Amino acid sequence: MNVLVWLNQDLRAEDHPALAFAAARGPVLPLYVVDPDHWASPDRSARHWAFCSESLKDLAAALAALELPLAIRVGDPVPVMERLVRAHRITEIVTQQAGSAAESRVAEWARASGLRWTALPADTPAAPLTARGIDGVSTGALPLARALRLADDPCPHRQPGGRSAALAVLESFLTSRAAPGLPAQVTPAGAERASPRLSAHLAFGTLSASEVITAIDARLTDRPLPQMASGLRATQSRLLARATAMRSAEAFPRRSAESDAARLAAWGAGETGLPYLDACLRYLNATGWLPHAARSMVLGCALHHLSLDSRSAGEALARRLTDYTPSIHWAQVRRHAGLAEVPPRICNPVRLGQTLDPDGSFTRRWLPELAPVPDALLQEPWKWSGAPGLLGRRYPEPVVDPVSAARDARDRLTASRRACGTPPPRRLRPTLSALIEDSRSPQGGQLCFDL
Repeated sequence: MNVLVWLNQDLRAEDHPALAFAAARGPVLPLYVVDPDHWASPDRSARHWAFCSESLKDLAAALAALELPLAIRVGDPVPVMERLVRAHRITEIVTQQAGSAAESRVAEWARASGLRWTALPADTPAAPLTARGIDGVSTGALPLARALRLADDPCPHRQPGGRSAALAVLESFLTSRAAPGLPAQVTPAGAERASPRLSAHLAFGTLSASEVITAIDARLTDRPLPQMASGLRATQSRLLARATAMRSAEAFPRRSAESDAARLAAWGAGETGLPYLDACLRYLNATGWLPHAARSMVLGCALHHLSLDSRSAGEALARRLTDYTPSIHWAQVRRHAGLAEVPPRICNPVRLGQTLDPDGSFTRRWLPELAPVPDALLQEPWKWSGAPGLLGRRYPEPVVDPVSAARDARDRLTASRRACGTPPPRRLRPTLSALIEDSRSPQGGQLCFDL
């Protein structure tokens, strides 16, 4: 019995339930299908493909060491698999359950073709891998981003993909970076060092959540300092919350209206005239990642202050996040849009900037054009006496007044939620203690947002 293993989003050889399950049944053909239609989706980008490509190269090397060539094919998954089934006498297809439309289509074709179809749940335990490959399988080549018609997407500080990079990040977190604990993860300056930074690897499956939880358990047996132990346990809680969130697929929200193209472009480029918001957006464009408090603000400001359509803003944000995980991301978009039972929080980006970047170092790093603005007015440069020579020239005028825009958004959401019988929106208290409390609370919706 020859078994085809469709590697969809778990790009690793270790702790891989589908590979281990298939290997116990017969010779294995590991397959990754580069589907151009998938990569042409408006929520996908070249930075996603770059991370995926690096992960696939690492996976191919790991499988080659096990004498299992990784077949890479470009095209629609069904005809790709039809050809491989005929050429290599495949009798069964095994995959990790993803809940995607492509998976449903492949499952329907497989069953209609008389093939055994097995989609293993994400939390299936994996046995050690001892596998035999199928002779005569060509590996294929990875296409370039331009071959998939992906637009240029410079992201100079993006995390590298691949299992090797994932293990290095995990090791550094377990041995040193967990020490600052949760408060540091809320502030932009501390988050890059203190957060696990595993979310992109979890999204593409170069690491599994169970591996990380097991590694944290092992680290806790060494009795680390209390502060580090607290950070490690908080990460475990967020991993469990992430697993729960991923069990329910969130639908894309409908497009309620066309977004203002100029505002959408200004938001995407970090040119809204609201300094802390712009600094976070420029950081996101350069790194592909944001900590949860900043990520929540970026999305909330798009929907509430700038009145952007939730689908358009959600897609634009998804393209920029290397760790984009649809089920988690779209649940957050729906929550911020007021479409979930839990009421959204409406923030003030000026006050958040003053709270989370009190010395202005983060804002000044990403907005060097604001160098002459005094510290006291950095988040409100329009109040500076030198504003006429700066705003509209080196730095844009604010696209909205943040106070009145938040008030109008709150009024709209209150009316909409009252009509539906759901709680009204809440103010986001811009204090560090409140932000930490919100990040710990399931109602805050941030437990599995960034990792």
